[in-house]
Amino acid sequence: METLSTNLAHGGTQGVYRHSSAATDTDMTLSVFVPDHADGEKLPVVWYLSGLTCTHANVTDKGEYRRACAEHRLIFVAPDTSPRGESVPDDPDGAYDFGLGAGFYVNATQEPWAAHYRMETYVTEELPELIRAEFPADMTRQSIMGHSMGGHGALTIGLSYPDRYKAVSAFAPIVAPSRVPWGQKALSGYLGPDHGAWRRHDAVALIEDGARVAELLVDQGADDQFLTSELRPDLLRHACDQAGIDLTLNIRAGYDHSYYFISTFMADQLAWHAARLR
Repeated sequence: METLSTNLAHGGTQGVYRHSSAATDTDMTLSVFVPDHADGEKLPVVWYLSGLTCTHANVTDKGEYRRACAEHRLIFVAPDTSPRGESVPDDPDGAYDFGLGAGFYVNATQEPWAAHYRMETYVTEELPELIRAEFPADMTRQSIMGHSMGGHGALTIGLSYPDRYKAVSAFAPIVAPSRVPWGQKALSGYLGPDHGAWRRHDAVALIEDGARVAELLVDQGADDQFLTSELRPDLLRHACDQAGIDLTLNIRAGYDHSYYFISTFMADQLAWHAARLR
């Protein structure tokens, strides 16, 4: 693993790293914050999955998570949102919601995407082994969170691996991609026309099909420009009510989809994770 940068922050180390990924067959860049800790001490890990158009850098630069992570002694890992490189295909029309920066945390089965767009395997298999090997991580204490497309990833991965993650939360997630334009484009492009394959990458469908976690936390801006067209938290509320999942859905008056919103409530979500990772 190549170290691209390290900086002291709140007594801990904010690093940016690059490594060769077997899952995506590309180099991948990620951000890791490690709080100050004693020699030999292992710390819990919070995974943060970013949204459309983002890289590891968006939350690193604008997420305002380091003070809370230092206080609660949490390692914070933020991977990229897709494979990148000259050999990696992109949306042929140059759209922002598919291809580079829009991996949707699935393993693509359709060409030309299948060779590189294997973000589920990267996030759930390859990257955890890298973090285990390179950082003082207690892999028995993991949680996951994300924003928008990354909120979709956090919910679906959390529901798919319920024994691994002790807490699952999201900011403004795409909760039912099978039913909204962003998700329909991505799932059809990466997975093909079989809607059965789509269901295991759709949080509402997973819950309808029996996936369970004890509780979920979602923060959603009431003035989010994508609220009714792409995000649909009402569908998640209904699914959780039917399944008996304890959903805390905070509708935040006046807030939009941006990192101004995320950074405002980041410390609250991290405190919620910390309480469940102790």
